[in-house]
Order: sequence, then C-alpha cells, then structure tokens
Amino acid sequence: MSGPTRFSLAGLTCRYGGSVALRDVSMEIPASGVTAFIGPSGCGKSTILRCLNRMNDVVPGFTCTGQVLLDGEDIYTPTTDPVSVRRRVGMVFQRSNPFPSSVFDNVAYGLRLNHGLSRAALELKVEEVLRAAGLWEEVKDRLGTTASMLSGGQQQRLCIARALAVEPEVLLFDEPASALDPISTERVEELVLELGKKLTVVIVTHNLQQASRVADRTAFFLLGRLVEYAPTVELFTNPRREQTEAYVSGRFG
Repeated sequence: MSGPTRFSLAGLTCRYGGSVALRDVSMEIPASGVTAFIGPSGCGKSTILRCLNRMNDVVPGFTCTGQVLLDGEDIYTPTTDPVSVRRRVGMVFQRSNPFPSSVFDNVAYGLRLNHGLSRAALELKVEEVLRAAGLWEEVKDRLGTTASMLSGGQQQRLCIARALAVEPEVLLFDEPASALDPISTERVEELVLELGKKLTVVIVTHNLQQASRVADRTAFFLLGRLVEYAPTVELFTNPRREQTEAYVSGRFG
C-alpha cells in the first residue's frame, strides 16, 4: 500500500463479555484518502471503527487483545490517555447529536476547551470550520439559533464541523447518512470526499453504492473476520474471495 500508514492493526480480537465480535484482524490504513468498512449487520465493522479511537472503552464488558498502532504508537498501552487519542481521532455518529445549545456554541465548545482563543479569533475559527463542513452559507445568519432547529442534514454537518474544530488527524464516520434524505446524503458524501484530501477518513456504511462513491479502499467484514481488503474499484469489480463476490453482487446481506 503506497504512502505513509496512519493505523496498523495486528491480531486485533475484541469481545463483549464472552462474545467475540472481532477475530484476529490485521490491516493497515493509510494516512491519505477514504477507507470504507462494509459488511452485513453484526459483522464487526462498527466495533473495529470504535477501536480506532477507543470509544469501545466505555462499553461494559468490552476487552480487546492485539495491537492498534496510530502513527507507530500503540494506543492501548496502560499509559495512553484515551482522551488524547480522541482529540486526534474524531468521530461522527450515525444519528446527529448536537449539544442543546446554539449553532455557534456547538462548534466553539472544543475550541474553548483546547485553544483559549479571543472572541474575535473564536468567531473566525467557527466560520472557517462551518465553511469546511459546507454549512456556513446556510447558518451564518442563525448562529444564535438552537442547533435542534436545524434540519437533520444540517445537524449532521454541524456535528462534522464540531469534530473538525479541534483539528483531528483522523475522522471516523459511523453510517453518517443512514438517517438522512437523498439530498442531505449527497452533501455528506461530497464532504467526506473533500475531507479525504486533507485527513485520514474511515467510514462504516451499509450502503454499497456509497462505499463505491466515496472510498479509495474498502474492507469487507463477515462474522467478525476481515474477508478482503483492496482498492474499492478492485473489490467491487474483481473480488478475490467468493464471499466478497456474493456480498457485493447482492446474493446475501
């Protein structure tokens, strides 16, 4: 795989209590572009996504073995602070979850925590991040409006802006468009493509067409195992594994 590696996974096995959700996964995720995780429900794709920023730590009974290296450093060592990992590896969830505050304060929250900016600098940064999320023109006259007053698609892009505000190196998307209408989905996909030029982007999606549109590389998971991982065009048009071919052709899943 060309270019520098952002994540390197070796023998990653995850359990929820006694149930194995992910079994012996090894793969590398490059620093550039968009990587998609696909597979049927319960295949482990969201589990592995949440391993990349230790979001599974908050799930009772979760344990994992193996290695997850971020820029060559194991993020699961006892001395690693999960909060510092999450600053570097942001996440956008399936359902938009804006804070119960104004549009401005949703974006400014992380900036106030981490940067201590003056009011003028804060306003400039909020505008910059909202522009990056493709939302500025729609909300520039509504910055004081409660975020819950925005449409579903706008709320999701606001959550993307909030994640971008703290300048992560990686952005994880967990089915970010599954609850959105087609127009909002298209805008989120355009945003994912644009962000993939600047950040490491990893997206979980159940929508095969979406993966084919936005991802440079795609990993197919089944029953907790990584079945195939290849450039997206190759995986969809010339899969090497019979299980992959059956899934992408719609014979199951």
